Amino acid sequence: MRARHCLTTTLLVLSFLIVPGCGYNDLQGLDEDIKAAWSEVLNQYQRRADLIPNLVATVKGYAAHERETLEAVTQARSQVAGIKATPELLNDPTAFQKFQAAQGELSSALARLMVVVEKYPDLKANENFRDLQSQLEGTENRITVARKRYIDKVAEFNKMVRFFPTNLTAKYLLGMDVKPNFAVADEKAVSKPPDVKF
Repeated sequence: MRARHCLTTTLLVLSFLIVPGCGYNDLQGLDEDIKAAWSEVLNQYQRRADLIPNLVATVKGYAAHERETLEAVTQARSQVAGIKATPELLNDPTAFQKFQAAQGELSSALARLMVVVEKYPDLKANENFRDLQSQLEGTENRITVARKRYIDKVAEFNKMVRFFPTNLTAKYLLGMDVKPNFAVADEKAVSKPPDVKF
């Protein structure tokens, strides 16, 4: 009985010495950092989604016959709103990819809307539109920064999940796996230099 108690005590002491060295706390901290960075990404996406109805309404007043473009923006926003962006989304690569695709579609629809705006000098001169456009541009920049922070945190976490000995803690003790990261939808299109015409 006494030998069993000594063995239990020894194992307990060893676990207190080994667990901190196996990355347990670091993995937990990085997981929380990722959740915080993801929340900031979602915050900026929400900010953009909140601006869109006002932007569409302003453009609609000047460019009513551009119905197709305005509907595309509204539909893309609805698709984004239909995806539940929860922390669990980070653990599901398929759902994460679907979320990323919906955000990409919204970005594309907004870009088409800005092209339409170029046809309407009165709209471009409208103070309300200029303010909304400025807010949207600022939000797009914030999205870029928030995504970059998220990407950095995921890279740091994924290294710990894959490197020895923390990979043992991640896999067997915590059941953690690598997290999905943002990717370019069409790498070939991005890698091709743009055509510049004068």
